[in-house]
This record gives sequence, structure tokens and C-alpha cells, in this order.
Amino acid sequence: MQPILHEDSPQLDLIADYACETGENPLWHPSEQRLYWTDIPTGRLFRYDPASNHHEQIYQGRPVGGFTFEADGGLLLFRDRGNIALWRNGEIVTIVPEIPEELDSRFNDVFADPVGRVFCGTMSSESSKGRLYRLDADGSLTVILDSIGCSNGMGFSPDRKTFYYTDSFAGEIYRFDYDIDTGALANQRVFATIPESDGLPDGLAVDREGRVWSALWDGYAIVRFDQSGNVAARFRFPTRKTSSLAFGGSDLTDIYVTTAGGHTRQEDGATAGALFHLRLDATGQPEFFSRIASPLPSHQRS
Repeated sequence: MQPILHEDSPQLDLIADYACETGENPLWHPSEQRLYWTDIPTGRLFRYDPASNHHEQIYQGRPVGGFTFEADGGLLLFRDRGNIALWRNGEIVTIVPEIPEELDSRFNDVFADPVGRVFCGTMSSESSKGRLYRLDADGSLTVILDSIGCSNGMGFSPDRKTFYYTDSFAGEIYRFDYDIDTGALANQRVFATIPESDGLPDGLAVDREGRVWSALWDGYAIVRFDQSGNVAARFRFPTRKTSSLAFGGSDLTDIYVTTAGGHTRQEDGATAGALFHLRLDATGQPEFFSRIASPLPSHQRS
């Protein structure tokens, strides 16, 4: 059966409107059955409980480009200047104080693997291009990719043998062979190229059937690719900057989409910066917990 190309807007539910400048990194917590997301430049974190329909801001501090859920509780925050910190009940434990090469940059998107490592990417700055790092359980960082325009959405194929990775400024999504034993990536090739007229590929998710979904910044849409990297479906949004998406709910059939532009609504749409919900014919994969050691005994307030 040939996929249907959808150009009309799907049935959207506006879940929470915090007018985020850059709403990002929606992440479903499988144990809590709640969704978390961030507004990067304002350093705010939010969470939403669909059972009670309650949402709230839970954190404000330094800009948070991305985060993961730690297996033993807390959130691992990837912030500006290469700072990585564990947040739990209002307390901050520093994991990596800063990265010398990232002092005028920040983390942008992060992703935990099945072992608990974290792949964490940074933005380009005036002094250097972006990078993709791998953070291992002992707190060590390894540069995996360099000369990146804007490190962005990541995901695994259902068999965990393929790793997808987005460079927004290049307009491309890549795929790599992935070694779960070592965390190594190999055999980089282009999975999909997005024309500039369609926007920039941003956050990414892979469903249970192995189909890749991408949010299109400046594209008023999220798209679904087939296994060959062709756009199989396009779902229109009322906001210009769709930034990321995540599967959630008890059966992972809910799709949550973050957007940006809450401070520029005249250009980006009346509901820009809001969190949206929709259901499509797709089931997601569960996210993984990070398992990063906390080497510092002292706590520091954010």
C-alpha cells in the first residue's frame, strides 16, 4: 500500500502554552507517565501529566539545551558552556563544569542509548563549529563528530543497529552503523536531504516500525520518512517553527510536538511556542535512561 501524503493540518490539541522562545526536547518518562520539555534560552523546564491534565514549570536556571532521565532519578541537564549537571529536588551536582571548546556555545540536543551513555551535540559558534560528543558512564567525554552546523535530532532503529543524526544547517539527516558494546558510530551516509524551501530538519523520533519522523523548523510541519529517506507524509502545523517531537502515553501512540517563536508570534503564529498533542497511525519506541556517575560529592545551587 502506498503511503498517503498529508498536506492538511491534523487534529491538534494545544496542551500547554508557555510561549516558549525555543520549546525543545520533549521526553516521555515511562515510569512517571509524564512528559517533560525545555525552553532553551530562558532555562525553563516543564512537565505535563495527561492523567490529571496538569502541567507546571519545575526549573529555571542556565539555558538547558537538552536533558535525559537518570536511571536512579533526577534529570541530567546539558547546558551552556559545555556544562553538564544532575538536577534532583532543586539540587545541582556538577558532572562536567565546562568544555573549553564550548565556552561561547551550548548543548542543543541529547539522546541516551540502551547502555545509558548519552550522545550530546552542540551549536556552532563564532569561534568553532558544532560537535557531537558521547558521554560515558564514568563522566568522560569523547568527540564523535566535528565541523557540525547545528547538532540536532537523534534516534535508533528498532533493532538498535542504526543510529540517526541530524545536522540542521546542512539540511540533512544521516544514518550510522551503531555498536551497542562500544558506543561507536561507523559508516556515515545521508539518509535524507531536506530542501531549504521546506525548512530545517530539527528534532527527530523513530517509531516501532522504523519510520523516521522529523520536525521542520521554519516548515510549518512534521514529516515522516520511509525507509529510503523519502517524505511519505507531511502534517501541517499552525506554527512556523516546529522544533521536536516525542512519542508518549501508556502505549506510546500519543505524539507530543514542541514549537518555538513564543516571543515572535506576529511572524511565527498565534500559538508559537506552545506544546501540542496529536494522534496518528504510529506507535513509538520507549526512551532509554542515562546512567552517568556523579563524581563530585558537593552540591551546588543552580
